[in-house]
Amino acid sequence: MLNLLKKYGKVEKIHKDTYIVEISPDKVKELCEILHWKLNGHFSVTVGSDERPVNGYFGVYHVFLLDKQKLSVIVHVKVNPVTLKIPSITSVIPGANWHEREAHDFFGIFFEEHPNLERLILPYDWPEGIHPLRKDVNVRELRYKLLKKETELVAEKKAEEEYIVPIGPYHPALHEPEYFELYVEGEKIVDARYKGFHVHRGIEKVAEERLTINQVPFIAERICGICGYTHSVAYCQAVENAAKIDVPLRANYIRSILLEIERVHSHLLWFGVLFHLLGFDTGFMMTWLVREKIMDLAEILTGNRKNYGLNLVGGVRRDVDSKKIDFCLKTLDYVDNKLRRILNKMLGLKEIVSRTKDIGFLSHGEARKLSVVGPVARASGVETDVRKYHPYAAYGEIEFKVPVYDGGDVYSRALVRYDEVFESISMLKQLLKNIPKGNVMADNVEIPEYRKGLGLTEAPRGENVHLVITGRDNKIYRWRPRAPSYNNIPSTLVMLKGENLADAPAIIASIDPCFSCTDHLVVIDVERNIKRKVRLKELVKRG
Repeated sequence: MLNLLKKYGKVEKIHKDTYIVEISPDKVKELCEILHWKLNGHFSVTVGSDERPVNGYFGVYHVFLLDKQKLSVIVHVKVNPVTLKIPSITSVIPGANWHEREAHDFFGIFFEEHPNLERLILPYDWPEGIHPLRKDVNVRELRYKLLKKETELVAEKKAEEEYIVPIGPYHPALHEPEYFELYVEGEKIVDARYKGFHVHRGIEKVAEERLTINQVPFIAERICGICGYTHSVAYCQAVENAAKIDVPLRANYIRSILLEIERVHSHLLWFGVLFHLLGFDTGFMMTWLVREKIMDLAEILTGNRKNYGLNLVGGVRRDVDSKKIDFCLKTLDYVDNKLRRILNKMLGLKEIVSRTKDIGFLSHGEARKLSVVGPVARASGVETDVRKYHPYAAYGEIEFKVPVYDGGDVYSRALVRYDEVFESISMLKQLLKNIPKGNVMADNVEIPEYRKGLGLTEAPRGENVHLVITGRDNKIYRWRPRAPSYNNIPSTLVMLKGENLADAPAIIASIDPCFSCTDHLVVIDVERNIKRKVRLKELVKRG
């Protein structure tokens, strides 16, 4: 591998099993194609960076994970700040589509031969030429410019004019803002469109401008309302890897325990939502009742059911009480027995099977093209799991299996999560029984300037990737968190085509998207050219 990378450019080992290769723009597409397809790796994320104050260039980083070799490879391309052009890799790796469009939005980098370099995150009325993650764009100045423009637009309108006030895709009555358009012929879906990012929180800019290194875990844990702790761990690991900090083994065990608690309660939440969308509220209530026991474990060990506030760079903020381990083990035994009886019955019901089996198909080939992750990938025969192939925290200390199915449908995604729940319970028992004594924070935590680090975790929805570049004065120069839903959501457009309209709720929910299961859809009848808004509850009733 090292010899291959050296053929393309300068290679640096930035930390254990992670290499960065700096190459010229004309070689980027060729090397990325080799890493993803010929070496059977998978594209993970593209990160843009404004490094003009450091080296005079913009930077683009394409991150690849090679599971068989247990390596991570970062392809780094310096971008001329005058031309701002590099070749796109979307033609060879379709999963890079959103990633390159985001870098175009935030940094103004133009990806040549990209098939659709339209705005992804910035709204249609965003001022031209302002790219918010550039270092010369200040948050306060940006806010002033945007508020001034809004005021000018309002002043141009007369009070007596009539307006159409849209309700959605964002509205206080909705869980989260989102927008789907389904094109149908009768009851068959023939095409689909998705538009998200209606509320972009700007956490990268906030972290880079305002927060210290150990304040970032606070907002990292709030990236997701269900599985935020995994983001906090990924960020801390990225900084620790950049600074070559050895985290105490007990701290790694504590992190792994909380990560698996998070996985179990997230998967049980998903099962409840799936049963609810299929109109089976008995299953919804029974799974969520058991989920409460898992939430209790989080509260007993950390003092919080969610947002544990435990991570610091170098370890964890406080220890767990060893006296509570016996209670945790007894609770896990109860959950294991209770849950097996419930889920075995639910997943064997013909009503559940008929609404999920052979529905929402995603082939192995499409999964590889789109670089999907987590249960979505594993249900389409892609064997990938960061815990197994890029072990972190205490995962190298325990035994577990990675469940993989090749059905590619909603039912297979349910089976993957079913197996993962019980694997996680087994892992929790191993971790709790074998947690070592010792410190929970590293000594002499020092963060050098302008070091790059990659942090990987396997979240309930799939791999999280956090890339950081450390900065001066105890700050982060660049932080790019990538959640698994970012890679998985585009796959729903493939899954929906050819399916019945009534199956759309279960198909969308099957990826466990990080928006609240899409309350509203726009359905377009292509034969009669009629557009109408439909609530998911109505589609559930049709089923």
